[in-house]
Amino acid sequence: MALTKTTLTSRFGDKFAKQTVANATATGFEASSATLYTCEIDNTNNTTVAHYVKFYDVALGSTTVGTTGPEAVLFVPANKKVTYQFTQGIAFGTALVMACVTTGGTAGTSNPSNAVIVKVTYS
Repeated sequence: MALTKTTLTSRFGDKFAKQTVANATATGFEASSATLYTCEIDNTNNTTVAHYVKFYDVALGSTTVGTTGPEAVLFVPANKKVTYQFTQGIAFGTALVMACVTTGGTAGTSNPSNAVIVKVTYS
């Protein structure tokens, strides 16, 4: 996995993070409260399988992908890049944690076959 974090000045958050190999292993973007403003999901490396990016409002060590209920689930079709923008933001009171799997909802622990890139802005 390669997680990169950057501080920025923007009306859509002051932090940027990029996960270049999003998968079913939970990734902690922020270990305290945060507000998610944008999420770009690049699934162009997976030409036949759609994916779901799940965001959790639970500490990274307490997140069990497939069991812990996500706060938000974002869909990306096969071979597409999708950008979600939340003008008012989605508030996470405990932490901002993410995973990417092949099944929506709470269940699902299957990794993408190829790299899915997830970029987020948050504060």
